[in-house]
Amino acid sequence: MSEFTYAASGVDIDAGERAVTLMKAAVERTNRPEVVGGLGGFAGLFALDVHKYRKPLLASSTDGVGTKIALARQLDRHDTVGIDLVAMVVDDLVACGAEPLFLQDYVACGKVVPERIAAIVTGIATGCTLAGAALVGGETAEHGDLMDADEYDLAATAVGVVEADAVLGPERVRAGDAVIAMASSGFHSNGYSLVRRVVSAAGLDLTGTPAGLDRPLGDELLEPTRIYARDCLALVEALGVGAVHAFAHITGGGLAGNTARVVPAGLQAVLDRGTWALPPAVRLMEEHGVPRAESERAFNCGVGMVAAVAPEQADAAVALLTGRGVPAWVAGTLREQAADAPAAELVGTYR
Repeated sequence: MSEFTYAASGVDIDAGERAVTLMKAAVERTNRPEVVGGLGGFAGLFALDVHKYRKPLLASSTDGVGTKIALARQLDRHDTVGIDLVAMVVDDLVACGAEPLFLQDYVACGKVVPERIAAIVTGIATGCTLAGAALVGGETAEHGDLMDADEYDLAATAVGVVEADAVLGPERVRAGDAVIAMASSGFHSNGYSLVRRVVSAAGLDLTGTPAGLDRPLGDELLEPTRIYARDCLALVEALGVGAVHAFAHITGGGLAGNTARVVPAGLQAVLDRGTWALPPAVRLMEEHGVPRAESERAFNCGVGMVAAVAPEQADAAVALLTGRGVPAWVAGTLREQAADAPAAELVGTYR
């Protein structure tokens, strides 16, 4: 009778254990004082200091990286998509004013190649360090009979905390508020099904540098997502919730679509395209067939996060963010909504 082994069925336990060994140091560097225990337990433990807060609310967010992973596989570069993964969840958390506390990841792959898994998770650890969150655990699942050997997908859940009386959102937004735009670092992790379709249809060379770009296209497309969490929290700490009313993380749906999520009934956010330049990589997509209206729905078009801020604090907000290395500017304002007007609208022409 034939003998069957787990390895022959597509699951290499030894490779999984080697991957854990390779990533362990990077993961441990993300530890916060509240982390209890180390990597390798059945659950991650985090000792929330309840005496630090008056009335804490826990916030959670789950997301993935999407088809940007396909480009990472195509270019065989796996050290940045982990940063993208962290950004997608922690910057959703901070949108309500929550400080990211810890994160857990899930990696599904066709074959555990320890060095590749370690590169992915090291990227996740780098993102956690940038966000100030601990990476308290995760899971690597080998699905050899369902996925190709070089195929993988990522997901993560992050948990944060915010005082109940400091939750940010549309309830705080007022007419006259300034809309502060924070520059994106690229496409971030949205619109890549469209980007990849354009690259394929136009025969664009990922290793070449198209006109208008200052580096190879593959480098541009794999640029990791900017993580705004600490910068947004610093803004709230400096100006207070009386001045910082809401954040909108600009992901799928574009700038207008996501800004609209923090605009209360009866108001409209008006954003002036003339306050910033459309990124060259977006213009490249448009040159190869993406209509402007579609760009503004699928891509962030140069803005990765916005804040609604009391108008008298707009200059202070821009100065603080710029001083922290986040290019920022006043992009628009909140005003009374006219009949049939959208909750958020882009006007004017890009510089």
